[in-house]
Amino acid sequence: MSAEQTRGGAAVATARQTEVAVFAAGCFWGVEEILRAVPGVLDTDVGYTGGWLENPTYHDTHDSKSGHAEAIRVTFDPSVLTYETLLEQWFFKLHDPTTLNRQGNDTGTQYRSAIFPQTPEQKEMAEQVKSRVDASGKWKRPVATTIEPASAWYSGEAYHQDYLRKNPGGYTCHFMRP
Repeated sequence: MSAEQTRGGAAVATARQTEVAVFAAGCFWGVEEILRAVPGVLDTDVGYTGGWLENPTYHDTHDSKSGHAEAIRVTFDPSVLTYETLLEQWFFKLHDPTTLNRQGNDTGTQYRSAIFPQTPEQKEMAEQVKSRVDASGKWKRPVATTIEPASAWYSGEAYHQDYLRKNPGGYTCHFMRP
């Protein structure tokens, strides 16, 4: 018997609280590579969201065939990393949020800058953070990031998951900006 059981009480497991954030910031490989190392990030999944086609493939996302964006779903511990910090200190710094449907050489609606809030509280925070970033004067052009309704999530193909870990030195247009 455990010490807790001998004192008459059952041991209670402490469940870790998690939250999920979904956003798009160009090619999902580079976004995942940066975010996986952020303290408080517990898991990442690259995939597709924001479009009309059910069960899209990578091929379906190109040339606006599905309306989906290459996106990332981030599971994080809000006691370590807040949604606000994830957006302001990471999302808005790891890509150029002022380019419409483009990051680096990647062009098309699948590479749009978008936030897909999962709760009304996330939507409110996304709007606040976007306004602050836009008003900060950091960018020479207006922020083009859209805030879109949460929609079905479709995980990307297995070869896209952890792509840059599997292919060190692979292509990415993402880096942290000051």
